[in-house]
Amino acid sequence: MQSNHGNDSSKVSTQSERGGVLALLAISLILLASISLSSCAGYTTAASTSGGGTTGDPGAGVLTPSSSSISFGSVAVGSSATKSVSVTNTGTATVNISGATISGGVFTIVGGNPSSSIPVGQSATVQVQFAPTSITPATGTLTVTSDASNSPTTISLIGTGTQPILAISPTSLNFNNIPVGQTSTQSVTLTNNGNVNLVINLATISGAGFTMSGLSLPKTLTATQSLTFNVQFTPTSTTGATGNIVFTDNAPDSPQTLTMTGSAVATGSSLGANPGSFNFNNVVVGNSSTQPITLTNSGNVTITINQVSTTGSGFSASGISAGQTIAAGATASLTAAFAPTGTGTASGSITITSTATNPSLTISLTGTGTQASLAASPSSISFGSVLDGSTASVAVTLTNSGTASLSISASSVTGTGFSMSGLSPQTLTPGQTAPFTVTFGPTSPGSVTGTISITSTAPGSPLKINLSGSGTATQAQMGISPSSVTFNSVNVGSNATQNVTLTNSGNATLNITAATITGSGYSMSLTPTTISAGSNLTFTVTFAPTSAGSAPGSISITSNAPVSPATIALSGTGTQPQISATPTTVSFGTVATGNSNTQPITLKNNGNATLTFSQITVAGTGFSQSGLSTSTTIAAGGSASFNVIFTPSSATTVNGSVTLTTNGTPSPLVINLSGTGSAATLLLGASPASLSFGNVSDGSTSSLTTSLTNNGNSNLTISGVTVTGAGFSASGVSNGTVLTPGQSATLTVTFAPTTAGAVAGASVSIASNATNSPAVVSLSGTGTHSVLLQWSASSTSGVTYNVFRGTAPGGEGTTPLNSSPVSATSYTDTNVASGQAYYYVVKAVDSGGSSTPSNEATATP
Repeated sequence: MQSNHGNDSSKVSTQSERGGVLALLAISLILLASISLSSCAGYTTAASTSGGGTTGDPGAGVLTPSSSSISFGSVAVGSSATKSVSVTNTGTATVNISGATISGGVFTIVGGNPSSSIPVGQSATVQVQFAPTSITPATGTLTVTSDASNSPTTISLIGTGTQPILAISPTSLNFNNIPVGQTSTQSVTLTNNGNVNLVINLATISGAGFTMSGLSLPKTLTATQSLTFNVQFTPTSTTGATGNIVFTDNAPDSPQTLTMTGSAVATGSSLGANPGSFNFNNVVVGNSSTQPITLTNSGNVTITINQVSTTGSGFSASGISAGQTIAAGATASLTAAFAPTGTGTASGSITITSTATNPSLTISLTGTGTQASLAASPSSISFGSVLDGSTASVAVTLTNSGTASLSISASSVTGTGFSMSGLSPQTLTPGQTAPFTVTFGPTSPGSVTGTISITSTAPGSPLKINLSGSGTATQAQMGISPSSVTFNSVNVGSNATQNVTLTNSGNATLNITAATITGSGYSMSLTPTTISAGSNLTFTVTFAPTSAGSAPGSISITSNAPVSPATIALSGTGTQPQISATPTTVSFGTVATGNSNTQPITLKNNGNATLTFSQITVAGTGFSQSGLSTSTTIAAGGSASFNVIFTPSSATTVNGSVTLTTNGTPSPLVINLSGTGSAATLLLGASPASLSFGNVSDGSTSSLTTSLTNNGNSNLTISGVTVTGAGFSASGVSNGTVLTPGQSATLTVTFAPTTAGAVAGASVSIASNATNSPAVVSLSGTGTHSVLLQWSASSTSGVTYNVFRGTAPGGEGTTPLNSSPVSATSYTDTNVASGQAYYYVVKAVDSGGSSTPSNEATATP
């Protein structure tokens, strides 16, 4: 190792916070550098002489090998073969040999190293050995280096290792969960992965229950040839077994072992069904529904079916019978059927007995028989006396009163003067109805009978409706207009009226002997009376609902007219708003006098008509409301919100209410109010109450914050912020700022000194309407000077710097200002006094030591 001193040139300057750059001077640094040296040595061979040899002209000799390559052919792995090769000097001068090397890890020189010099016409012989370690072909090179003109002389080496290799696949056998007494077979493949013949002489098997077949020994396998044989495992108990097959052969790793394991399970089988139960749901009586069911043998022995039986009305099974077998792990299918003979729910099962470990398997079945039923209302019609030449009509309703759908395919009517309309082929689901009209129009006096016949898929089809009537020369007839009365929506508490006109279109007096009305809220003016032929009578029907909701009703009029009594259907809907409030009561808690607290209330119309307001009354000192007036409406299902305000004028507890009079129920709705007034307190707090800025360099700034908090129970208004003390200012809170109870605002105070020295008696005064106004935050801070030094970086990498200071030229001393090495090219000296002259030097430092001082720079803050 050697070291030298190099020179790095850089500059240093100083800058006071109060002035510009004071100096920019040259600096010389001597830094340590290290240099590492190394050397190389060449390969030489020991000098040797050969008898009679003389040195000729270098390069005039020629070395000729006896063979340019040596082939060792095939050599068994683990053995070796040796061959010789000679080199002859066929040139005109002695050849001096400097070395002989060999490549190829399996080739070595085992004897006859060539001499160091070979005279003209002379030879040297070496023995090369090939010892293969694998069956892959190997190559190498023998290189002789000399001063011959054809140096180096190379001889190629080649050889192949041979070896038989027995590969067994798989490398182990595992017979898993074999039923006791049954045999499991696996195949094994033996392969010669070598490159010469493999002779397998012997294979010995051991282990209870293990046998092999298909292997005849001895057996010769040529390279890459394979053979396959079988191994069987037949356990005699549930105890596990292990075994081996040991192979003896001419492979180098003989004998080889194939390990075997086997586990056994007791014989047995379980019979399962999928699905294990089934619901046919609705099946029409007379029809049938089927469901396939899969039986699975999840055991390890064959199952024999002994019997298949069914229970329950309408249930049956097919597809499997006694004596049928299901192999281990196999499945079989059967078909369950449900053909109900009557309506209603039916339960049953299929039971299968077998040789399985669960000898009886039951599959639960359920189903519902359904059937259509067609009924007519009325079931027979008597038109009474009808004036010849006129008509009378009766409405008929067909109803499917059964549990299955039905189809109407045809209808017909018999009897003179009878006809029907409004019925076409259609399908009726259970409970569905179909209306049609039957009309009687006699043309001559006398009694007439007839029949309506309706053909459908319902039992008992066709459905018969018997008809009767008589024609007469004189007969009262009653026409009704309208034939039904609909009032639509009527508010609860009010009423609506409609007129109904009765007309006697016959040629005899119409005698009304009775008139009745049904349905909540309905009334009428019709009483028993007479209407002469060709005349009419009008009466009124009134609907006055007492509750919200649909209201059906009817009028029945008994007379001497055909088809008596006559019925007039009535319908209407009572409508009414329903008001609710959330919350139902309001507590304002404690509120400072002169302040206000607002609480929202939501009104909802739960009725079926628009809610209107007729009066809104607020009671209680200090309570008021906004957002609700008598013009406010709330649609059915809608909602609206308004505010209730409490503004106490004294420190007392007040109870009040909001009363809402509406067209809804309940009316009026009363919402109770409560609140307590408390004496107002106005108190402004500042945290922290004092701010200390410490030392701050002249020309720079520092900021601190204090939090102003309304610690009273009333709103507080800040009216002014006043700062005293040179260099201090405040921001963040302005005149007119309002703080609610508990609310805070952040006041930022900034110190920007322009001269050195402490600032005494500084403060921030916050004026407000608080009782402790003004709130005062005391301030303190000191303005200081500093000197900024800057220098040019050293050209040597990895250096740091130390800064030294004195108060006289050359008096910088040996203790640096910096407590730790400076890696940057600048340093700020903050510990300076105003008017004092300071002198600075900088030294560069590395692992070898410190440089000489830089040029001296001076500054006076």
